[in-house]
Amino acid sequence: MTLLAVIVETSSKVASTSARLAKVRELAACLRQFEADEIVIGVAYLSGETPQGKFGIGYSVLKIASAAASASEPALSVLEIDQRLTEIASIRGGGSTSRRADALRELFSRATEAEQHFLMRLLIGELRQGALAGVMADAIAAAADIPVDKVRRAAMYAKSLGAVAHAALVEGENALASFQLELLSPVAPMLAQTAADVGEALEQLGEDTVFEWKMDGARIQVHKSGDSVHIYTRSLNDVTAAVPEIAELVKGLPAREVILDGEAIAFTAAGRPHPFQITMRRFGRKLDVEKLRAELPMRAYFFDCLRLGEESLADRPTRDRYEALARAVPADLIIPRLVTASEDEASAFYDAALAAGHEGIMAKALSAPYEAGNRGASWLKIKRAHTLDLIVLAAEWGHGRRTGKLSNLHLGALDPATGEYVMLGKTFKGLTDAMLEWQTKEFLARETHRDDWTVYIRPELVVEIAFSDLQASPRYPGGLALRLARVKRYRDDKRPDEADTMVSVRKIFEAQSAAPAA
Repeated sequence: MTLLAVIVETSSKVASTSARLAKVRELAACLRQFEADEIVIGVAYLSGETPQGKFGIGYSVLKIASAAASASEPALSVLEIDQRLTEIASIRGGGSTSRRADALRELFSRATEAEQHFLMRLLIGELRQGALAGVMADAIAAAADIPVDKVRRAAMYAKSLGAVAHAALVEGENALASFQLELLSPVAPMLAQTAADVGEALEQLGEDTVFEWKMDGARIQVHKSGDSVHIYTRSLNDVTAAVPEIAELVKGLPAREVILDGEAIAFTAAGRPHPFQITMRRFGRKLDVEKLRAELPMRAYFFDCLRLGEESLADRPTRDRYEALARAVPADLIIPRLVTASEDEASAFYDAALAAGHEGIMAKALSAPYEAGNRGASWLKIKRAHTLDLIVLAAEWGHGRRTGKLSNLHLGALDPATGEYVMLGKTFKGLTDAMLEWQTKEFLARETHRDDWTVYIRPELVVEIAFSDLQASPRYPGGLALRLARVKRYRDDKRPDEADTMVSVRKIFEAQSAAPAA
């Protein structure tokens, strides 16, 4: 039986160091102590999550519970905590808030002060000690003495890192092969890093580079198994019913079994792409789908094939997946692409994408596998304007006509080295009245604490920010600040772990600093 105190102590050690190897060492040592039925729970806690997910416990309720007198000695086990949280999550009906508060207060009263602090941060979603998915995968590999690439590959297709850890620690390396890309079981999409221009992309990827138009649509992953077609968003929500025309299109493809990666996008009558917000109207609609379908028809364009027939292609090079895509999908449904080592040709291709109304291009290595859920260095995005998908950390109350609304956003990006969010600046520009109403409600629902002017929130909302450049700034801990930042849109299709990190921010700054003066 493993005590919660073991996890609390490990979390403290992991948080106290920025060294990746030290974090991995501490996590691996903790993983080795778990019994088989504790592994999934323990990995979740160390990753800042609970197996029960979010179950509607507000900050105010947790604050009251955490005020309970603490126990003098550790006695709570990992399994007991999990059982109690499952019971609390199941409380429903009239008076559920009060009953949950009572149950939490009783639980906290049996925890030591350190355990109370840990549980508070765990349940509110603020346990950021740097045990990110990549670090945890390395720790699992170290604890089980298995090559890390085997663990990372399994993590791409597993429902959770806890499941991977259980297989690795209990059954060994061979068990990891059971984690495969499966039909009708979506995987997190591969993501891209940023390149300043086509020249940088060619320098990084070499001659083996393919360029594709980057359409500003909704990322979709389409699974077809016989007559069954399912369409998933980048956050793995099933939206098949919202876009029946795409489902019908895929159902008519000759392949009996196929998994495709692509974009869904709406166009104007003039053949120009609609803004992202317009396209996304189709994905939030549950009623009157046929009416909206007639008003705002969707097209699908595909750029990758992860499975064709019984064969998974995710581990195969990009060129092999492209060949499979050409066999599975008509040419007019494939996003325009160009294979070239010429900077001039790539630049002309980039200009053509912009002229067609798209936001830029992608550059990809033809020899690379598909890294599900990873922001791989073999995929680079090149966009006309500087934009970053950042996290809202807090917001300040507005003045004048914005009085009573949370307006000025505090923007940050995660630093993978520390697991902490780094603030990059503030902005209130670009916010419409509708955005102000929406974000005030959403921010208050995520409040962790506040001062006279500012409400601090859980780092859950992703916002796309356009800006002119980055500048060195001693004002912020990361040493960088956004210049002329403006809200472009909220990315409700992205999870916080899909936002840009300080790696991307620093890369943009370095490229900007290296550019010759105009």
